[in-house]
Amino acid sequence: MVPIRFTWLVLRKPLFWVGIASVAAVVVAFGLYWFQPWKLVTNETADDPLAAVPPAATAPATPGAPSGSATAAAPPAGPRVLLKGEFITHEHDTSGSARVVVQPDGSRTLEIADLDTSNGPDLRVWLSDQPVKQGTAGWTVFDDGKWVELGKLKGNKGNQVYDIPASADLDSLRSVTIWCKRFSVSFGAAALA
Repeated sequence: MVPIRFTWLVLRKPLFWVGIASVAAVVVAFGLYWFQPWKLVTNETADDPLAAVPPAATAPATPGAPSGSATAAAPPAGPRVLLKGEFITHEHDTSGSARVVVQPDGSRTLEIADLDTSNGPDLRVWLSDQPVKQGTAGWTVFDDGKWVELGKLKGNKGNQVYDIPASADLDSLRSVTIWCKRFSVSFGAAALA
């Protein structure tokens, strides 16, 4: 009988309810910070200018060379595409294309064109050495090996450009992912070839 009476007295105390309300407020605030549910219904559009890459030029035949042969063309003076690929869906519907562009000064950038994915908390752009896999098998592989973070995702829609560090080895980093760092999951990825 004593436990029932004690419970009744505690429930009638205003301080008890203030404590419960305070704990509930902390739990709700943490949940809002961690999951950021408003990002499910909001979009951020990036509109970075993409490099104007000239089409690959073919050199005319050299005079005196056997018929049907061509000499190697000099590399174009402007930017050129080194690698490219199309995004596939992982945790969230994702579409768009990615390409690694080499600038005339030798610097490299990753350009993401026409990206369309969901917004989310703590989204990053990573280059990775992991293969791009379809379905749930590909959702969590990108932090298993070597990866380079290029920065926070500028927007879940549109065009965006990221500088690639000179130290990044593009012979091994052959995929790009939209990586949710908070939950360690890929929203979408593209194999670069």
